[in-house]
Amino acid sequence: MKIGFVGLGRMGRPMVENLLKKGFEVTVHNRSRAVVDELAEQGARPASSPRQVAEAADVVLTALPTVETVEQVYLGPDGLVPNARQGQILIDNSTVGPETTRRIYEAAKAKGVGFLDGPMSGGPAGAAGASLTFMIGGDSEVVERARTVFEALGKNIHHVGPSGAGTVVKLVNQLLVAIHTSAASEALAFAVKAGANPQAVLDVIGSSFGGSAMLNRNAPLIIQRKFDPATSVNLILKDLGLIHDVGRDLGARMLLTSLAEEVFKEARALGNGDKDMSATVLTLEKLIGIEVVAS
Repeated sequence: MKIGFVGLGRMGRPMVENLLKKGFEVTVHNRSRAVVDELAEQGARPASSPRQVAEAADVVLTALPTVETVEQVYLGPDGLVPNARQGQILIDNSTVGPETTRRIYEAAKAKGVGFLDGPMSGGPAGAAGASLTFMIGGDSEVVERARTVFEALGKNIHHVGPSGAGTVVKLVNQLLVAIHTSAASEALAFAVKAGANPQAVLDVIGSSFGGSAMLNRNAPLIIQRKFDPATSVNLILKDLGLIHDVGRDLGARMLLTSLAEEVFKEARALGNGDKDMSATVLTLEKLIGIEVVAS
């Protein structure tokens, strides 16, 4: 099976490296050429456009940063869908809205091409360790044909429903990531201001009812002052914008999501947009005059 990959950022590059290690022939394209050349040295085949990737591969995956980029790569004149062939499979691992996903699905289906929304969770570490969680929307038959590719990249492969379902589940995940990250930052700042050791808080609360995956992820980074962006404030804000738009269209109450969005906007306004999402704590440290470090 020949694989194509478009989008070689913090997620895409390690995913391609794992595909190469597992013996797949992989053709790659990225807007920035340097990473294409670096992967070519590891055995990947370089392409200069999505069209060339579509022409070379049986299954094409994408991991792209914005809705606009996804639409261009899939639906633009030099994109994947216009240049796909019958029986091919296209898989979008990006985080977009369900309307975008379903529009691409219908365009691909009209050409006899399989399309799956396969957003992922696990961050760059999960991509590097081939331990990602995939939440997949699309036709069951296409999912089964692509299963070996998903299994080469992740440990938790979930087909959650028809086209768009994977996208919706990913947005739910990001909604909770944003809210729980905001809560964890606030809780840790409160603990330190009240005189508690944040490491002790993590040790106890991390295995208590008040714990969360985001507390367990973010607290060590905060305590160690490691704010390099594995998942940046700006990236979460992009996802919150998508969630906000979908919620508005549905008429859903999104109170906690809106509050989390304000927390992340504050972090960006203070110059921390390119830092890891755990850097939301820096806003609170500045406001109440503390630093969340082990005592």
